[in-house]
Order: sequence, then structure tokens, then C-alpha cells
Amino acid sequence: MTALRQAANDGVAGVWRHLLWDDPADLSPWQLHLRLPLRMAHAIGRDLAAGRLTLQAMSLVYTTLLSLVPLLAVSFSVLKGFGVHNQLEPMLLQALHPLGAGAQEVATRLIDYVDNTNVRVLGAVGLAVLLWSVLSLISKIEQVFNMTWRVAEQRPLAERFSRYLSVLLVGPVLLFSAVAASASVRRNALVQQIADIEVLGWLLQIAESLLPYALITLAFTFVYNFVPNTRVRLVPSVIGALLGGVLWLMAGNLFAQFMAGSTRYAAIYSSLAILILFMIWLYIAWLIVLVGANIAFYLQYPEYLASRDRDLRLSNRLRERLALLLLAAIVRRHYASDEAADAETLSHGLGMPLTNVRKLLHMLADGGYLVATATSPPRYVPAQAPEQVAVRRVLRYVRRFGEEPGVRLDLPPGTAVAGVEDRLQRAIDEALGEMTLKDLAAAQEVGV
Repeated sequence: MTALRQAANDGVAGVWRHLLWDDPADLSPWQLHLRLPLRMAHAIGRDLAAGRLTLQAMSLVYTTLLSLVPLLAVSFSVLKGFGVHNQLEPMLLQALHPLGAGAQEVATRLIDYVDNTNVRVLGAVGLAVLLWSVLSLISKIEQVFNMTWRVAEQRPLAERFSRYLSVLLVGPVLLFSAVAASASVRRNALVQQIADIEVLGWLLQIAESLLPYALITLAFTFVYNFVPNTRVRLVPSVIGALLGGVLWLMAGNLFAQFMAGSTRYAAIYSSLAILILFMIWLYIAWLIVLVGANIAFYLQYPEYLASRDRDLRLSNRLRERLALLLLAAIVRRHYASDEAADAETLSHGLGMPLTNVRKLLHMLADGGYLVATATSPPRYVPAQAPEQVAVRRVLRYVRRFGEEPGVRLDLPPGTAVAGVEDRLQRAIDEALGEMTLKDLAAAQEVGV
């Protein structure tokens, strides 16, 4: 409580800083429970203020506008094979509900464009361009989600093609099936009889009011799990999808009210007003989807919330420490005959962001100290016999890593700086002696 009073003397900023970043020992139990949601709010607000999410949402709006008609044309063709293509317009109207009275105009124009898209007339080249524009939208979404999940590697081309194709062919059918199933349940005779019972009817009304939230949550959960090129755990994705879905529906209702009083835009932009408002809604919708994805990411990797910046930048000292901790953990598992650890396991065990752990693992692998297995995700094992690798040699490698061959600061022998470096290196060699990675792992009490 004393620490909180001291922070209160600095005003709201002091209290905020105390709750977010001060030593946990200075926090009461209720303050510790507030730390995670407050850090989450800080991280989302920081990402929005930095402009990363807004720029990603803008790029997705541009790609969506280019690919919307081809996407609807492909979906129309798939639904036509099941004889339910006439339901495309009602589904569009439901999706465009935030546009208010303008939803009918936008839906009608889109359907007209789709009807005028004659696949037979397009030919092979035209059909290829049509599919490319649709696949580029899904590819762009994957790139943005990979950036959210700090994934640098893309899927192989064949895997991407098969996944995108499955979304195009199966997605419309699943979406229509979910909407049709909910509508048929409401028309069921047994459900109608249940609705006549007062208490059960009241519960049924609550269930119907919650149905849109459930459907949007399922859709967001599918996207968050299916699109990124990484393993997304179910619980974080469901929580992110639920919060994103609630934001989506709330924003949709608010935007519909805004549309009702947007006559001034029609006076300014004339016939372009509905297009501009449609683009604004697309931007808001994509921004909400990205916010939900970031919530899911931070829930799965809470280590990133401990940094005031988006990505934790390690000092030279912390980089050396992390390298030794990773080697000690991997060598301990090696001698204990335990299963080799992947980057995510090591990240959670050490409480360090996954990005930093991956960089150090790649660095140690480049230096010949670790080797990655061929599994997915890759696991890391010692590349050399740990009892033959001196710790001082590892530290020397870590300290020199990243030096560009063309950028040199030559130190003539006998200069003061060269003498300082020589003394530091001799002190390290004398302090560590012949200590090996096996000795380090045996002496390390905390294992991962």
C-alpha cells in the first residue's frame, strides 16, 4: 500500500506505472489480478497508437475491394452446385447490416456484378486471374496474421494452395449450413411448442439473441486457428474471438446508427457516399478482427506483455544470459533423456518472448552449438558433445555475433582500448577455466 501511495503522488501516470511495471512484491493480491488485463489494454493501445494495426487494416481494405467480386463469384459458383445460390443476397444483407438503408444498394450492385461475371466467357486466362485475385486476398490475410503472431516463415506453396482452395470451396458451404441450420431450428415444430411455454420461451429468446455472438465467435475462432502459420491454442483463440465478436456487433450497431444520420455525406460525396461509407465499415471490421487476433496472441504468449515495447530488445548482458540459459536447459534435457524442447516450450519455461528465444536459438544453431530436428515444430538438441564445448568459447561467439566483415574498427596493438579488451577476455577465461556446457547444465538448478 505504501508503494501505491508513493505512486499516487505522481498522479494517474504514477498509479498506472506502478500497476503495470513495478515489482510484483510491491503489489497487493487484487492489484496482481489487475495486472494482466491492464497490460493487455496497454499493449493493444500501444499497437494502435503506433499505427501498425491501422496500416494493416487499410491494406486489407484495399485487397478486399479488389477481390470482393471475384470472391463472391467463386462462392456463388460453389453454392450454385448445391442449389442454394439464391441465399447469397440475404447473407450479404446480413453482413452489410451496419450500412443501414445503404446495405440493399451495395448488396444489389455486388450481386449484379457477380451475375455479369460469365466464367465461360473469361477463358483460361480470365479464370486464372479471377482465382488469383481471390487467392491473393487470403494470402494477404495470412501475411498480416503471421505478422501478428511474429511468424517469419511462410507455408510451402503447395500447402498454401491447398489451404486456400479448401477455404474457397468449403467455407461458403459451412457458412450457409450454419445460417440455414439456425433458421430451420427456429421453424421446427418442437421448438415452437417449447417457445409457447413461458419460462422455456424466455430462455429460447435469450438463446436466439446470443446466436449472432456464437456464430461470429465461431467464425473468428476458425480464422485465428486456421490462417496463421503457427500452432494457436484453442482457449486464447476463443477468448480473442469472443471479445472481437462482441466488438464487431457493437460497432455494427453504432455504425448503423451513424448511417441513419449520415445525410451530410450524401450531400458532399453524392453517389460516391455509399462507397466511401462501405470502405469505412470495411476498415473498422478488419481493425476489430486484428484486435481480436492480437488479444489471442498476448493471451497465448503473456511474456510479451512484460515489455513496454512491442518487441523486447535485449542488452548484450541479457543476450549472453539467455544464450547460456537456453544451452543449459537443452543440455539438461539431453542428459536426462527427456524429449527435446521446441522454441515455445523454452520461451514459456524462461518467461521470455518467443521472438527473442527464436533469434538466440537460430544464432546458436548457426554457430554449430545446436541443431534443429526435422519435426514440426523443430526441436533443439546439442550439435556437439556438451562435455567438449567450453563455456568461454560460447560467450566469445555470442559477444561477436552480428559483426559485419566489412565494418571494422581496427585497434593497433598497444592502444588503451585494445588493452581493455585483452584484460576483459583474460579475466573471463581465468574465471571460467575449463568449464563446459555439461558442467553448466549440472550446476544450473532451474531447469526448463
